[in-house]
Amino acid sequence: MHDFKIATGRSNPELANRVANILGVELSTTSIQNFSDGEIWVKFEDNVRGIDLFIIQSTMPPADNIFELLMLIDAAKRASVKRVTAVIPYYGYARQDRKDQPRVSITARLVANLLERAGADRVITVDLHSSQIQGFFDIPLDNLYASPVLLRAARRLNLSPIAVAAPDVGSVKTARAYAKRLEDANLVLIDKRRPSHNEAEVMHIIGSAKDKYVFIVDDMIDTGTTFINCADALLNQGALDVYGICVHPVLSGNAIEKIENASSVRKVFVTDSKPLPRKSDKIQVVSVAELLAEAIIRTHDNRSISSLFEIER
Repeated sequence: MHDFKIATGRSNPELANRVANILGVELSTTSIQNFSDGEIWVKFEDNVRGIDLFIIQSTMPPADNIFELLMLIDAAKRASVKRVTAVIPYYGYARQDRKDQPRVSITARLVANLLERAGADRVITVDLHSSQIQGFFDIPLDNLYASPVLLRAARRLNLSPIAVAAPDVGSVKTARAYAKRLEDANLVLIDKRRPSHNEAEVMHIIGSAKDKYVFIVDDMIDTGTTFINCADALLNQGALDVYGICVHPVLSGNAIEKIENASSVRKVFVTDSKPLPRKSDKIQVVSVAELLAEAIIRTHDNRSISSLFEIER
Protein backbone atom coordinates (compact mmCIF):
# COMPACT_ATOMS: atom_id res chain seq x y z
CA MET A 1 0.00 0.00 0.00
CA HIS A 2 1.44 3.34 -1.08
CA ASP A 3 1.49 6.02 1.61
CA PHE A 4 1.13 8.86 -0.85
CA LYS A 5 -1.79 10.14 -2.88
CA ILE A 6 -2.23 11.75 -6.29
CA ALA A 7 -4.92 14.30 -7.03
CA THR A 8 -5.68 16.37 -10.08
CA GLY A 9 -7.57 19.43 -11.17
CA ARG A 10 -9.54 19.76 -14.39
CA SER A 11 -6.82 20.99 -16.74
CA ASN A 12 -5.30 17.62 -17.71
CA PRO A 13 -7.11 14.67 -16.09
CA GLU A 14 -6.10 12.24 -18.86
CA LEU A 15 -2.40 12.64 -18.05
CA ALA A 16 -3.09 12.38 -14.31
CA ASN A 17 -4.93 9.10 -14.87
CA ARG A 18 -2.02 7.73 -16.90
CA VAL A 19 0.42 8.62 -14.12
CA ALA A 20 -1.81 7.02 -11.48
CA ASN A 21 -2.20 3.84 -13.54
CA ILE A 22 1.57 3.53 -13.95
CA LEU A 23 2.04 3.90 -10.20
CA GLY A 24 -0.80 1.50 -9.46
CA VAL A 25 -2.84 3.94 -7.38
CA GLU A 26 -6.30 5.46 -7.64
CA LEU A 27 -6.61 9.21 -8.06
CA SER A 28 -7.71 10.87 -4.84
CA THR A 29 -11.33 11.98 -5.21
CA THR A 30 -11.82 15.72 -5.45
CA SER A 31 -14.95 17.77 -5.99
CA ILE A 32 -14.43 20.85 -8.16
CA GLN A 33 -17.39 22.97 -9.14
CA ASN A 34 -18.19 26.45 -10.37
CA PHE A 35 -20.82 28.72 -8.89
CA SER A 36 -23.15 30.41 -11.38
CA ASP A 37 -20.88 33.46 -11.54
CA GLY A 38 -17.83 31.29 -12.36
CA GLU A 39 -16.28 31.24 -8.88
CA ILE A 40 -14.43 27.96 -8.21
CA TRP A 41 -15.10 25.63 -5.26
CA VAL A 42 -12.84 22.68 -4.39
CA LYS A 43 -12.91 19.91 -1.81
CA PHE A 44 -10.89 16.76 -1.13
CA GLU A 45 -13.35 13.93 -0.61
CA ASP A 46 -10.57 11.66 0.74
CA ASN A 47 -8.72 12.11 4.00
CA VAL A 48 -5.29 13.65 3.25
CA ARG A 49 -4.14 14.24 6.84
CA GLY A 50 -0.46 13.31 7.18
CA ILE A 51 -0.27 12.27 3.51
CA ASP A 52 2.47 12.99 0.97
CA LEU A 53 0.23 14.53 -1.71
CA PHE A 54 1.03 15.17 -5.38
CA ILE A 55 -1.36 17.46 -7.29
CA ILE A 56 -1.10 17.20 -11.09
CA GLN A 57 -2.31 20.31 -12.87
CA SER A 58 -1.11 22.13 -15.99
CA THR A 59 -1.50 25.90 -15.73
CA MET A 60 -2.20 27.04 -19.27
CA PRO A 61 -4.89 29.72 -19.79
CA PRO A 62 -7.56 30.35 -18.74
CA ALA A 63 -6.26 31.59 -15.40
CA ASP A 64 -8.84 29.36 -13.70
CA ASN A 65 -6.34 26.51 -14.11
CA ILE A 66 -3.75 28.31 -11.99
CA PHE A 67 -6.30 29.39 -9.38
CA GLU A 68 -7.73 25.88 -9.22
CA LEU A 69 -4.24 24.55 -8.41
CA LEU A 70 -3.73 27.21 -5.75
CA MET A 71 -7.07 26.33 -4.15
CA LEU A 72 -6.26 22.62 -4.15
CA ILE A 73 -2.92 23.32 -2.46
CA ASP A 74 -4.61 25.59 0.09
CA ALA A 75 -7.32 23.02 0.81
CA ALA A 76 -4.72 20.29 1.31
CA LYS A 77 -2.65 22.40 3.70
CA ARG A 78 -5.76 23.27 5.73
CA ALA A 79 -6.54 19.54 5.87
CA SER A 80 -3.17 18.91 7.58
CA VAL A 81 -1.42 17.28 4.64
CA LYS A 82 2.14 16.21 5.42
CA ARG A 83 3.66 17.59 2.20
CA VAL A 84 2.14 18.84 -1.03
CA THR A 85 4.00 18.78 -4.34
CA ALA A 86 2.61 20.69 -7.30
CA VAL A 87 3.25 18.60 -10.43
CA ILE A 88 2.91 21.09 -13.30
CA PRO A 89 3.55 19.40 -16.66
CA TYR A 90 3.05 22.72 -18.45
CA TYR A 91 4.04 25.81 -16.45
CA GLY A 92 1.83 28.54 -17.89
CA TYR A 93 2.74 32.24 -18.07
CA ALA A 94 6.43 31.25 -18.27
CA ARG A 95 7.18 33.30 -21.39
CA GLN A 96 6.98 36.53 -19.40
CA ASP A 97 10.15 35.77 -17.46
CA ARG A 98 11.92 39.17 -17.55
CA LYS A 99 11.32 42.87 -18.11
CA ASP A 100 11.98 43.09 -21.83
CA GLN A 101 10.30 46.52 -21.92
CA PRO A 102 9.15 49.07 -19.35
CA ARG A 103 6.07 48.61 -17.17
CA VAL A 104 5.43 44.91 -17.80
CA SER A 105 4.76 42.08 -15.38
CA ILE A 106 7.13 39.17 -14.78
CA THR A 107 4.39 36.56 -14.60
CA ALA A 108 6.73 33.57 -14.29
CA ARG A 109 7.90 35.00 -10.95
CA LEU A 110 4.35 35.99 -9.96
CA VAL A 111 3.09 32.41 -10.42
CA ALA A 112 6.07 31.13 -8.39
CA ASN A 113 5.17 33.50 -5.56
CA LEU A 114 1.53 32.41 -5.66
CA LEU A 115 2.44 28.71 -5.48
CA GLU A 116 4.70 29.30 -2.49
CA ARG A 117 2.15 31.50 -0.73
CA ALA A 118 -0.58 28.89 -1.26
CA GLY A 119 1.58 26.39 0.59
CA ALA A 120 3.32 24.22 -2.01
CA ASP A 121 6.32 22.44 -0.50
CA ARG A 122 7.96 21.64 -3.83
CA VAL A 123 7.28 21.76 -7.58
CA ILE A 124 7.88 19.27 -10.37
CA THR A 125 7.58 20.56 -13.92
CA VAL A 126 8.60 19.66 -17.48
CA ASP A 127 10.74 21.74 -19.83
CA LEU A 128 10.45 25.23 -18.41
CA HIS A 129 10.43 27.92 -21.06
CA SER A 130 13.68 29.31 -19.61
CA SER A 131 15.99 27.83 -17.01
CA GLN A 132 16.21 31.00 -14.91
CA ILE A 133 12.63 30.43 -13.74
CA GLN A 134 14.05 27.85 -11.33
CA GLY A 135 15.65 30.76 -9.49
CA PHE A 136 12.26 32.39 -8.94
CA PHE A 137 11.38 29.72 -6.36
CA ASP A 138 12.48 29.54 -2.72
CA ILE A 139 11.18 25.97 -2.50
CA PRO A 140 12.67 22.94 -4.31
CA LEU A 141 11.83 22.78 -8.01
CA ASP A 142 12.63 19.83 -10.27
CA ASN A 143 12.64 20.69 -13.97
CA LEU A 144 12.39 17.45 -15.95
CA TYR A 145 13.04 17.02 -19.66
CA ALA A 146 10.68 15.31 -22.10
CA SER A 147 13.53 14.56 -24.50
CA PRO A 148 13.72 10.80 -23.77
CA VAL A 149 10.21 10.13 -25.10
CA LEU A 150 10.53 12.63 -27.96
CA LEU A 151 13.89 11.23 -29.06
CA ARG A 152 12.50 7.70 -29.10
CA ALA A 153 9.64 8.86 -31.34
CA ALA A 154 12.04 10.60 -33.72
CA ARG A 155 14.36 7.59 -33.95
CA ARG A 156 11.49 5.31 -34.96
CA LEU A 157 11.36 7.17 -38.28
CA ASN A 158 14.82 5.75 -39.16
CA LEU A 159 15.81 8.85 -41.13
CA SER A 160 19.27 9.66 -42.40
CA PRO A 161 21.04 12.04 -42.84
CA ILE A 162 19.57 14.33 -40.20
CA ALA A 163 19.88 17.98 -39.19
CA VAL A 164 18.40 19.59 -36.09
CA ALA A 165 17.25 23.20 -36.32
CA ALA A 166 16.97 25.71 -33.49
CA PRO A 167 14.24 28.24 -34.33
CA ASP A 168 15.88 30.90 -32.15
CA VAL A 169 18.97 31.52 -30.03
CA GLY A 170 17.18 30.46 -26.86
CA SER A 171 16.69 26.91 -28.12
CA VAL A 172 20.26 26.35 -29.38
CA LYS A 173 21.40 24.42 -26.30
CA THR A 174 18.46 22.02 -26.50
CA ALA A 175 18.82 21.61 -30.27
CA ARG A 176 22.53 20.86 -29.89
CA ALA A 177 21.77 18.13 -27.34
CA TYR A 178 19.16 16.58 -29.66
CA ALA A 179 21.59 16.76 -32.58
CA LYS A 180 24.27 14.95 -30.57
CA ARG A 181 21.90 12.10 -29.78
CA LEU A 182 20.39 11.82 -33.25
CA GLU A 183 23.44 10.23 -34.88
CA ASP A 184 25.54 13.39 -34.41
CA ALA A 185 23.22 15.31 -36.72
CA ASN A 186 24.12 18.73 -38.09
CA LEU A 187 23.00 21.77 -36.10
CA VAL A 188 21.18 24.58 -37.92
CA LEU A 189 20.31 27.94 -36.37
CA ILE A 190 17.43 30.02 -37.72
CA ASP A 191 17.84 33.74 -37.09
CA LYS A 192 14.50 35.50 -36.80
CA ARG A 193 13.11 38.87 -35.79
CA ARG A 194 9.88 39.61 -33.90
CA PRO A 195 8.17 42.77 -35.17
CA SER A 196 5.30 42.20 -32.69
CA HIS A 197 3.78 39.57 -30.36
CA ASN A 198 3.14 36.17 -32.00
CA GLU A 199 4.88 37.31 -35.20
CA ALA A 200 8.32 36.37 -36.43
CA GLU A 201 10.29 36.79 -39.65
CA VAL A 202 13.05 34.42 -40.71
CA MET A 203 16.11 36.47 -41.58
CA HIS A 204 19.01 34.03 -41.96
CA ILE A 205 19.77 30.30 -41.74
CA ILE A 206 23.13 29.46 -40.20
CA GLY A 207 24.29 25.98 -41.20
CA SER A 208 23.20 23.67 -43.99
CA ALA A 209 19.98 21.70 -44.22
CA LYS A 210 20.45 20.73 -47.87
CA ASP A 211 19.62 17.08 -48.64
CA LYS A 212 18.83 16.33 -45.00
CA TYR A 213 15.79 15.45 -42.94
CA VAL A 214 15.39 18.31 -40.50
CA PHE A 215 13.86 18.34 -37.02
CA ILE A 216 12.88 21.77 -35.68
CA VAL A 217 13.22 21.55 -31.88
CA ASP A 218 11.44 23.95 -29.53
CA ASP A 219 9.72 23.91 -26.14
CA MET A 220 6.36 25.03 -27.54
CA ILE A 221 4.40 25.93 -30.66
CA ASP A 222 1.85 28.69 -30.13
CA THR A 223 0.26 30.19 -33.24
CA GLY A 224 2.30 27.97 -35.57
CA THR A 225 3.34 30.87 -37.82
CA THR A 226 6.97 30.94 -36.70
CA PHE A 227 7.27 27.17 -36.94
CA ILE A 228 5.85 27.06 -40.46
CA ASN A 229 7.99 30.00 -41.62
CA CYS A 230 11.06 28.14 -40.36
CA ALA A 231 9.94 24.94 -42.11
CA ASP A 232 9.38 26.82 -45.38
CA ALA A 233 12.82 28.43 -45.16
CA LEU A 234 14.50 25.07 -44.52
CA LEU A 235 12.68 23.42 -47.41
CA ASN A 236 13.71 26.30 -49.69
CA GLN A 237 17.31 25.69 -48.65
CA GLY A 238 17.05 22.11 -49.88
CA ALA A 239 15.86 20.07 -46.89
CA LEU A 240 14.29 16.74 -47.87
CA ASP A 241 11.55 16.86 -45.24
CA VAL A 242 10.84 18.92 -42.13
CA TYR A 243 9.56 17.54 -38.82
CA GLY A 244 8.79 19.25 -35.54
CA ILE A 245 9.71 18.25 -31.99
CA CYS A 246 7.75 20.34 -29.50
CA VAL A 247 7.20 19.61 -25.81
CA HIS A 248 4.15 21.79 -25.12
CA PRO A 249 1.43 21.89 -27.82
CA VAL A 250 -0.03 25.33 -27.08
CA LEU A 251 -1.41 25.51 -30.65
CA SER A 252 -3.64 28.52 -30.15
CA GLY A 253 -6.14 29.90 -32.66
CA ASN A 254 -5.97 28.10 -36.00
CA ALA A 255 -2.43 26.75 -35.44
CA ILE A 256 -3.47 23.15 -36.13
CA GLU A 257 -5.10 24.13 -39.42
CA LYS A 258 -1.90 25.99 -40.39
CA ILE A 259 0.20 22.89 -39.72
CA GLU A 260 -2.23 20.64 -41.59
CA ASN A 261 -2.17 22.97 -44.62
CA ALA A 262 1.61 23.47 -44.60
CA SER A 263 3.18 21.31 -47.29
CA SER A 264 6.60 21.96 -45.76
CA VAL A 265 5.71 20.14 -42.51
CA ARG A 266 5.61 16.33 -42.56
CA LYS A 267 4.84 15.62 -38.87
CA VAL A 268 5.08 17.24 -35.44
CA PHE A 269 5.84 15.29 -32.27
CA VAL A 270 4.39 16.77 -29.06
CA THR A 271 3.75 15.58 -25.50
CA ASP A 272 0.58 15.38 -23.45
CA SER A 273 1.78 18.07 -21.00
CA LYS A 274 -1.43 19.84 -22.00
CA PRO A 275 -4.39 18.53 -23.98
CA LEU A 276 -4.46 19.07 -27.73
CA PRO A 277 -7.23 21.43 -28.90
CA ARG A 278 -8.16 18.66 -31.32
CA LYS A 279 -6.56 15.64 -32.98
CA SER A 280 -4.65 15.88 -36.25
CA ASP A 281 -2.97 13.29 -38.48
CA LYS A 282 0.09 15.52 -38.66
CA ILE A 283 0.49 15.77 -34.88
CA GLN A 284 1.68 12.73 -32.91
CA VAL A 285 1.33 12.82 -29.13
CA VAL A 286 3.81 10.97 -26.91
CA SER A 287 3.18 10.74 -23.19
CA VAL A 288 5.33 12.04 -20.34
CA ALA A 289 3.34 9.97 -17.84
CA GLU A 290 6.19 7.51 -17.18
CA LEU A 291 8.61 10.38 -16.62
CA LEU A 292 6.30 12.06 -14.12
CA ALA A 293 5.50 8.77 -12.39
CA GLU A 294 9.20 8.06 -11.91
CA ALA A 295 9.78 11.56 -10.53
CA ILE A 296 6.84 11.20 -8.13
CA ILE A 297 7.91 7.85 -6.69
CA ARG A 298 11.53 8.98 -6.32
CA THR A 299 10.45 12.21 -4.64
CA HIS A 300 8.21 10.31 -2.25
CA ASP A 301 11.03 7.88 -1.39
CA ASN A 302 13.50 10.78 -1.00
CA ARG A 303 15.67 9.32 -3.75
CA SER A 304 17.70 11.34 -6.24
CA ILE A 305 16.00 12.30 -9.48
CA SER A 306 19.02 14.05 -10.96
CA SER A 307 19.18 11.50 -13.79
CA LEU A 308 15.79 12.79 -14.96
CA PHE A 309 17.32 16.24 -15.50
CA GLU A 310 19.50 14.88 -18.30
CA ILE A 311 18.29 15.42 -21.82
CA GLU A 312 18.29 11.67 -22.26
CA ARG A 313 18.33 8.97 -19.64
